[in-house]
Order: sequence, then structure tokens, then C-alpha cells
Amino acid sequence: MKSLKWIGLALGASLALSTTALAEDLTIATAGPMTGGESAFGRQMQNGANQAVADLNAAGGVLGRKLVLDAEDDACDPKQARSVAEKIASAKIPFVAGHYCSSSSIPASEAYADGNVLQITPASTNPLFTERGLWNVARVCGRDDQQGLVAAEFIAKNYKGKNIAILDDKTTYGKGLADETKKALNKAGITEKVHESYNKGDKDFNAIVSRLKLEKIDLVYVGGYHQESGLILRQMRDQGLQTVLMAGDALADKEFASIAGPAAEGTLFTFGPDPRNKPTAKAVVEKFKANNIDPEGYTLYTYAAIQVWSQAVKKAGTIDPKKVMATIKAGTWDTVNGTLQFDAKGDIKQLDYVVYKWDAKGNYTEINPKGS
Repeated sequence: MKSLKWIGLALGASLALSTTALAEDLTIATAGPMTGGESAFGRQMQNGANQAVADLNAAGGVLGRKLVLDAEDDACDPKQARSVAEKIASAKIPFVAGHYCSSSSIPASEAYADGNVLQITPASTNPLFTERGLWNVARVCGRDDQQGLVAAEFIAKNYKGKNIAILDDKTTYGKGLADETKKALNKAGITEKVHESYNKGDKDFNAIVSRLKLEKIDLVYVGGYHQESGLILRQMRDQGLQTVLMAGDALADKEFASIAGPAAEGTLFTFGPDPRNKPTAKAVVEKFKANNIDPEGYTLYTYAAIQVWSQAVKKAGTIDPKKVMATIKAGTWDTVNGTLQFDAKGDIKQLDYVVYKWDAKGNYTEINPKGS
């Protein structure tokens, strides 16, 4: 009986220690479109977050605590994003790498601010995200007023005297980017011949394409996501229109080439310098490739967001979101995307958008690496 008693005590102690160890795990979150039309980018974000958490845990965790990742789906829906944010805040999760769509990040950020959650988006480019003076927001990507300017400069230089059209999908991201590009084009002395809107989720663009054909448009700039852009491109080719399509960073996923098919060749888009090609990302890229994952698009941006947060936590010696954010804005951070610094709003100080072109093999490459 005595031996059984000691076994029971030992088992109880073991369970208590196990429970304590579990309680010491630190949960962080990523949130984005894990389902829906932009799920390709949700997968990028989750891949980046998973690898970042695995690498941090292999190095001892954060402040001696093992990280656990909570991945939440907002489907790029503003209401769902707000619900996700409230759920993360109520769970007292101190940090989220998210969201993808600006229309999700902006309403979510308000719930995070109220719930004491630090938010770093890898992908939301609408200026409003950091222009409202919220204490808790930052981004490791650029802004539409930077991206639109680079697109306009490229168009002005390479399509001077040509017929230009601008389309947008009425979303926070799409319309915001189209408006910034239009503003920069108009300032450069170029007035578009066509400016129309469509609804995100539309599939029939033949009426718009017919107008592009009537106006003999040489280049159409699309402020919108990759699914609709791919369909617009295919329907242009179906009508015999060889107009060049240019868009923003939402085309940075191979799913675009799958949707557009052979028509994808020659399509242009703006995006930050590809971190896959940076020496700072080489070791991490090899880990992704070993798992048959191409860390394209916003995969490494998500990884970088978690790097910034974890390094700031270590420097601050706390996970307190407000203290960590103050540390982030005051510091310099080494990431897979290179060395990053943030201004008082939470925008990064180092980013030069470049123009990419899709080729016949379904890959994209930089065509003006220095923004020329």
C-alpha cells in the first residue's frame, strides 16, 4: 500500500508539472483568409507563421516560453475579421500577425486596440491602417500611396501617349490602390480614357472588355484581387484584345497564373523586393523548400512580422503589448526581409516597390529591380 501511495503521489506531481508546463506556453495568432477567394494568401501567411514559430521554439522560444500558433480565418470579410479580433482579444493573446485584406485589418485593428493586442500586418497596404493614430498597429509591407506611385511612374515612362484604363473592385484595397495610381498618373500628365468599377466576386467582365476594345486601350490598370484580374485577362484574350494588364501586389501568387492560364504571360504587377532572393532569407527559404513550399508572396513577410515581435519582446523583457510596440518603434530589427525600422505610425522606413512580369512558365521576375 505504501508503494502504491508513493506512485500516486509521484503521478500527481508529474501531472501538476505537466499542467504547469502547458500553462507557460505562449499563444500568438495569425489571421487571414484561410477560406474564400483569397485563401491562397491565407495559406502563405499560415506557412510563414508556422515556420517562424517552429524556428523560434527550436531556439528556446520567447522569454523561455514555447510558442503556440492560433490561426484564424477572416475570409477577407470585415465583419468576420472583427469577430476574429474580438475572439483573439478575449483570449488575451498579446500579438497577431494579420490580417491580409485591408478591409479586414482596419476594423480588426480597432478591436485589437481595445483588447490590448499588438497587430503587425504582413500585407495590408491601405494607408488608413496606420493613419488613425492607433497605438497597436504596424506593418512590414508598404503602402498603396507608395505602390501606386511606382506603378504610375512605370506606366508614364513605358506607355507615354498610349491609351490607359483604370478598373477597381470597390474594396478598401482595390479602390484605394486604383485611386492612388490614378492620382499619380494624373499628376504626371496622363488622363485615363476609361475608369470603371466592378464588384469583387464578379465573373463576367465582357461588357467592360468590350469598352476597353472600343477605346483601343493599350494598358489596363486593375485595382483588385487575383481571381478577378485573371478572369478579366482571359476575357480580354477571348475577345482578341492584347491589352497589357497591370495590377498590385495581390497578383503575387501562382494561383493567378492558374486562373489566367497562358494569358498570364506579360502581365505586370507591383510588389516589394522579393525576399526569396535576399541573403537574409536564404536559410529560411531552404527550410521551406525542404518541405516543398514555395515561400512566395507574403509568406516571408509573415515570418518577418513574427521576427520583429519576438525580437522586441526579448529586448523589452516583457510580452506587454504597449511596451513591446514602443520598443518596436524605437528599434532596428533583423529579419528575412532585411533590416527594418518603423516610424511613429507603424510604417516601415525601408521599402522600394518594384515591377514584376509574369512569364510563360507561370513565374514572375523583377523587371525594374531599382525602381527604374
